[in-house]
Amino acid sequence: MSKPKAPETDRYEEEEVLRDDAEIGRAFRRSLIALVALLAIGAVAAFLLSRPKPSPPVKETELAEVKTRQLPDVKVPSVTFTDVTEQAGIDFVHNNGAVGDKLLPETMGGGVAALDFDNDGDQDLLFVNSQDWPWDSPSDRSKSSMLYRNDGGEFVDVTEASGLKLADYAMGVAVGDYDNDGRVDVFITSVGANHLFHNLGEGRFEEVTDSAGVGGEANRWSTSAGWFDYDNDGDLDLFVCNYVQWSREYDQSQNFQLVGGGRAYGRPQNFEGTFPYLYRNDGDGKFVDVSEEAGVQVRNEATGVPLSKSLGLAFCDFDANGTLDVIVANDTVQNLLLRNDGEGHFSEVGALTGIAFDSSGNARGAMGIDVASFRGRKALAVAIGNFSNEMTALYVTPTGRMQFYDEAVSTGLGPSTRLLLTFGLFYLDYDLDGRSDLFCANGHLEEDINRVQPSQHYEQPPQMFWNAGPKYGTEFLPVGPEQVGEDLLKPIAGRGAAYADFDGDGDLDIVITSTGRAPRLLRNDQQLGHHWLRLKLRGDGKQCNRDAIGSWVELTVGDEVLRQQVMPTRSYLSQVELPITFGLGESDRIDSMVIHWADGHRQEVDPPEVDQMQVIERQ
Repeated sequence: MSKPKAPETDRYEEEEVLRDDAEIGRAFRRSLIALVALLAIGAVAAFLLSRPKPSPPVKETELAEVKTRQLPDVKVPSVTFTDVTEQAGIDFVHNNGAVGDKLLPETMGGGVAALDFDNDGDQDLLFVNSQDWPWDSPSDRSKSSMLYRNDGGEFVDVTEASGLKLADYAMGVAVGDYDNDGRVDVFITSVGANHLFHNLGEGRFEEVTDSAGVGGEANRWSTSAGWFDYDNDGDLDLFVCNYVQWSREYDQSQNFQLVGGGRAYGRPQNFEGTFPYLYRNDGDGKFVDVSEEAGVQVRNEATGVPLSKSLGLAFCDFDANGTLDVIVANDTVQNLLLRNDGEGHFSEVGALTGIAFDSSGNARGAMGIDVASFRGRKALAVAIGNFSNEMTALYVTPTGRMQFYDEAVSTGLGPSTRLLLTFGLFYLDYDLDGRSDLFCANGHLEEDINRVQPSQHYEQPPQMFWNAGPKYGTEFLPVGPEQVGEDLLKPIAGRGAAYADFDGDGDLDIVITSTGRAPRLLRNDQQLGHHWLRLKLRGDGKQCNRDAIGSWVELTVGDEVLRQQVMPTRSYLSQVELPITFGLGESDRIDSMVIHWADGHRQEVDPPEVDQMQVIERQ
């Protein structure tokens, strides 16, 4: 029996389904092909885009011509300095206690102070001495500091009767009338406890360290110190720098070695830092240690240990708020600028203001320091002497601001100081032309340094830089023996340095100390015919300290304004004379004089005659 035929409509629907399936298959294949093609195109495009571009053809660039900086075509004045040490009667020889063990303190001292201890109007000299180490056999070397009385340019040793015959491992000195009795007192720093001597008059001093409370700790190593009135109460307070945490046992255990063999003096990096002292003068000869509460104890932020390894000290009111700020020159760690808020507290702003490091952000081996007015009223300049192969710094800030920039290179100072190791350093107008020149006392730490570094020598020549003024582009020009004579530039293991008019002729003489050796007194024999004025300010002892430390004097001479601060704390471990000397150049008259006393009082003074010493009292 045959099957019945499917309806026509069913066959039609089956054919439609087959055709649809075929069409879908073809569409799917076309889509798949298109997708593969797109992927292939994308891959090719990605490959083409990701290929590194061919390097451009090398073009040879013409090198710029190397230009050597030329010194300005200006004549440096001739001012001869003459070594009169022996002729003047100075026979002091420093004893650093060295016998070959190479202990770090042996290479760091000592200081010198120019002071008028007997109030006769001329500047006397106090040399700070160390001594034999107590564990070594005694030697015949000198064992005490020495005080010389100035008798018209000749010096007489008056140590024995003065009460300043201190036998200690002493380092530095600070002088100031802390009790406002009109007589200058003496503070001496040491490896160990420090010493304060009260001036009794008639050439005699009495040690009052214990009753005053300023001896410090027996395990500290104090270096530079200075008197200043940080709280503006009319009497002098005391700031004392401390170097590293040192002991004989630790020093010897480090086994420092020179390249090629032999023991070397230790590096400060191997010793911990220490805090300074700040003593507030509370009157009646009593001092209170306010170091911690005043904010001068700065710690390393990373480790919490004391940061400072302090050697140099200077005071100046940089932000013009009426109170003295403190700059501390630190060895191998950042310098400190302690800003005085006027309320008895200091804040460390060295890094913030640009004075803590060099231009590359590195700490240097800083020693001596000084501050001077720069370019008239426009700026203040902080000079800091550094280790060998580190330029002397010249941090310049606009007056009244704390924004320092190191201008050592642009002023011509830096390149000439890079090779030498500078300790004592100060500004002085040695040719009396009205501009602050700069003196550097140089000398290395290692007597054998030339054996391992041919470019270095233990004894190094001092340097004098003449200030030519800003109009030449290069302000500080190094002077040679043809301008200042052979005596000034004779190599020495220089350490402390100070200036004063020792012979009373109106120009400034220089004294340099040498570790373990004799000092050098250099008389300024300038004959340029320049005029000058020397001033000694006398505070009232109530609003302003008797020495007027921190006061400023402004002279108007023609179109120029000359400014100087009364500040004996300068250089390294040392003190310059209290009177200030203005060089006037060819000007034979002063148009006006204004004194800004340390307590903020402004006093106009009738211009005095030139070429004389004048004493001015606060009115």
